[in-house]
Amino acid sequence: MHCPQCQHANPAGARFCNACGAQLEAVCSACSQVNPPGSHFCNACGHNLAQPPAPAARGASPSSYTPKHLAEKILTSRSALEGERKQVTVLFGDVADSSELAQQVDPEVMHQVMDQVLRLMAEAVHRYAGTVNQSLGDGLMARGPRGPGGSRPPGRAGGAGAPGDHQGV
Repeated sequence: MHCPQCQHANPAGARFCNACGAQLEAVCSACSQVNPPGSHFCNACGHNLAQPPAPAARGASPSSYTPKHLAEKILTSRSALEGERKQVTVLFGDVADSSELAQQVDPEVMHQVMDQVLRLMAEAVHRYAGTVNQSLGDGLMARGPRGPGGSRPPGRAGGAGAPGDHQGV
């Protein structure tokens, strides 16, 4: 096996070049599978080993999914709230057993399902005047005020995650 870095001839079965130390096995940038030297495509996922991985997709801007009335409320009260400590409720929500579902359906179908589920979850958060801080994979993290004017008990502020609020997809 010739080293792709320095072209040194290495003995069969070598995992690293004896001359420069470069790794001879091809590690797939898409799935991290270790492939035998000289492989052009990954044994596990079929990814072209000579091709760099696709850049990670940048998440959507909060303005694209935050209702206009809520965004305006946040922006107008921002200066009044800066530096002030407030009690908030944080909600973590995800889809139960989504990994099992992902193994049973086409990836494009799974993507469509998750888009719809995350949209519905975000709508539930917004219904309680909360904001989505992060959306990743099959779940999201949201926060909300304690309640309108801080008067609502903290337990009710998490109403977006209540079992009765789930909608079928």
